[in-house]
Amino acid sequence: MQDNNLAAGKKICCFGEMLLRFSPKLDGGFIADNSMPVFIGGAELNVATALALWHIPVKYCTALPENYLAEEIIDHIGQKNIDTSSIYFSGERIGSYYLPQGKDLKNNAVIYDRNYSSFSQLKPGDLDWDEILQDVSWLHFSAISPALNENAAAVCLEGLQAASAKNITISVDLNYRAKLWQYGKQPHEVMPELVKYCQVIMGNIWALEKLLDIKHDPDFDTFLSKKADYLLQADRSVAEVFATYPACTHIANTFRFDEGLGIRYYAGLSSRTATVMSSEYATRSIVDKIGSGDCFMGGLIYGLTNNLPDKDVIEFAAAAAFDKLQQTGDATTSTIEHITQTIYNNG
Repeated sequence: MQDNNLAAGKKICCFGEMLLRFSPKLDGGFIADNSMPVFIGGAELNVATALALWHIPVKYCTALPENYLAEEIIDHIGQKNIDTSSIYFSGERIGSYYLPQGKDLKNNAVIYDRNYSSFSQLKPGDLDWDEILQDVSWLHFSAISPALNENAAAVCLEGLQAASAKNITISVDLNYRAKLWQYGKQPHEVMPELVKYCQVIMGNIWALEKLLDIKHDPDFDTFLSKKADYLLQADRSVAEVFATYPACTHIANTFRFDEGLGIRYYAGLSSRTATVMSSEYATRSIVDKIGSGDCFMGGLIYGLTNNLPDKDVIEFAAAAAFDKLQQTGDATTSTIEHITQTIYNNG
């Protein structure tokens, strides 16, 4: 990974679709109340919001229509100290999804409304990557974008090739959304061509199998295994990633398990020489699961761009993600000081 040059005025660029999240109460609650909360988010915007909050220079690149709704959203994003100059105007729709309160994106309750959105209609050649990347030291994207359609995957590839040619660090969140991969390509037919440009990969042992076809041990049982089994499988998966993708320098694995109404959470960060683990975090209740993984990704970028030791990087990222579980909305509101306190309180 390149030296940190954020001090020289360079920025992190987060590329992906901005989404409106509608969160209805079930059992007719949203109908009776004549109300449905709306949150501004999207995986990459959530990462950008976290980084801006933690005083990292950041810009956000997406596609939006030219209308008053988009103008108000862009103004809202700009007020968070996020550079919006690389937002591309085209099309007529802002993508959205519906997720009942208390659910997460892995639940079948999610309903996507993203077809024909401005972002989903991007084509290779639409974006001026030289201009977008001129003040950038790090480009971040997620597996959600190439899941939309072949053009979106091609636009991602175009951006990664441009960034790679400029020696820009690239990171990817291997978040898997089964309902999005509907255009005839399996994830493992698309993602390896993109991931080969990445220095930093975030995911877990299940995502690595779905998206990169890195298989589990045939005897690995995700329902009965203990922590030691998960970590052993992660070590095997990490070794295969490093062997397959020479550009990769860091791989983060997250482990989040529902326990009643609460969650147990820990994570690991592997370089080519060692693996370090975070502390284990647990809570008996949560407020909102959305954006926790994005907050973790932001924590990784924050730690690595500040050249923190790997142990400090993974501890900060895990604590930031854990904090997010107690916050309503898509993006974190935790300051560096609050996350540091969470680490301390966890012992």
